[in-house]
Amino acid sequence: MNGFSEIIADINDAVNNVVWGIPMVILILATGIYMTVRTGFFQIVKAKFVINETFLAIFKKRSVTKSSSKKALSQFQALSTALAATIGVGNIAGVSGAILTGGPGAVFWMWISALFGMMTKYSENVLGIFYRQKNSDGEWSGGPMYYLKNGLGSKKGCKEIGKILAVLFAVFCVLASFGIGNMTQVNEISRALNGAFNIPLWATGIVIALATGLVILGGMKRIGRVTEKVVPLMAVIYILGTVFIMISNVQRIPEVFLSIVKGAFGVKAVGGAAVGLFIKNTVATGFKRGIFSNEAGLGSSVMVNSSSDVKEPVIQGMWGIFEVFFDTIVVCSLTAFTVLSSGLIDLETGKAFTSAEGASLVSEAFKTGIHEFAGGFIAIIITLFAFSTILGWSFYGTKSVEYLFGTKVTIIYKCIFIAILVVGATMKLELVWGIADTLNGLMAIPNLIGVLSLSGLVVKITQNYVKRKISKDPENIAPILSNDEKIQAEYESQV
Repeated sequence: MNGFSEIIADINDAVNNVVWGIPMVILILATGIYMTVRTGFFQIVKAKFVINETFLAIFKKRSVTKSSSKKALSQFQALSTALAATIGVGNIAGVSGAILTGGPGAVFWMWISALFGMMTKYSENVLGIFYRQKNSDGEWSGGPMYYLKNGLGSKKGCKEIGKILAVLFAVFCVLASFGIGNMTQVNEISRALNGAFNIPLWATGIVIALATGLVILGGMKRIGRVTEKVVPLMAVIYILGTVFIMISNVQRIPEVFLSIVKGAFGVKAVGGAAVGLFIKNTVATGFKRGIFSNEAGLGSSVMVNSSSDVKEPVIQGMWGIFEVFFDTIVVCSLTAFTVLSSGLIDLETGKAFTSAEGASLVSEAFKTGIHEFAGGFIAIIITLFAFSTILGWSFYGTKSVEYLFGTKVTIIYKCIFIAILVVGATMKLELVWGIADTLNGLMAIPNLIGVLSLSGLVVKITQNYVKRKISKDPENIAPILSNDEKIQAEYESQV
């Protein structure tokens, strides 16, 4: 049996190296750069407008936080559910791992990946809203499946390929939801709580399964109501904790920032070949971490963003920009600065002065400020981050099953999803992590084909919105809101 597992692991490693190799990273990054250029650097040029319509709107517009529809999420609930799945253990363990592998300079390239990833996720959300449909329960359903089938599929000679890619995406997503969105997350929670508070692994598994069941069996609206409370809570707790550590080590902050910039380009190099290898490793690590963290290009979060009660595709697109900004530029950066300012990393070479890795390294960094409370603090943060990820991915898996088999089958999926949580809490999951990463990467391939093939539509919708809402063109321009003619006509009378 062990021999069979080793064979599976070797095959998966080979596939993973292909899926998450340099070509895939370049493809994802290139898509972001392409969409940035085609939209006129929208995320930079319209940055003030984006902030006003997203983050600041949470405090100024009731329509952002409250939905008038019982069959849709509010804009804030959609954001919270998307962030619930996006902000996870990777924001802690993944960032520290990137620093250990690529040095402080990896953080710089993580920022660059986020800058362009904003427009990839923007484009995904625009297409998600434009091509979404009502399901048999009257709820919005959208995602790469729909813009692949109805968008790419509407192009000459692409009907069958659109359908095939849509099905492949949905299958990859369902399988990934059991791995990266379920077993690996509950395993991180159980081991963190066991290490900090000596809670049995099986007990954590049962509690998390029960808590998850209470939420996801209540449907989309209950998931939204829970995530809109959990996500802000966990974000505030973690931000305050990291800021406290950074203040404790405030004298090192300028040096940390300088090391990130210098490390990104290998300024302190010792030999030509070594420099080239170091820079390649640093750049690749930073890009990969950024992509893994904010999921721009994977197409996963489009499914929940498409369930928003928003009418304008560009509005939800801007929430996608903010999502990437908050996940990578804010949360991941705070983790990086906490680790780098702790004194545990040589800022010149990137060498660690401790054997700790992943979440343990972050816990060691917190000990510089909160000492013996560090282990418990990180365990609680991991629990909140991972539990929210479980809720978010359960939504993605549900929508993918709905696309493949219809709404009636989703209850079976949810029950299986809940049961697997108990199993995942006590297993050793090295192989599962690898398979989950592979499936996660495979989702990107059909999604990026859809985004690139429909890039002209994204540009057209964006230009239409800018003329009507930002430039306030005096001409009477009809809004571009939906692929469905009836919905388009209905919306035009309201917008």
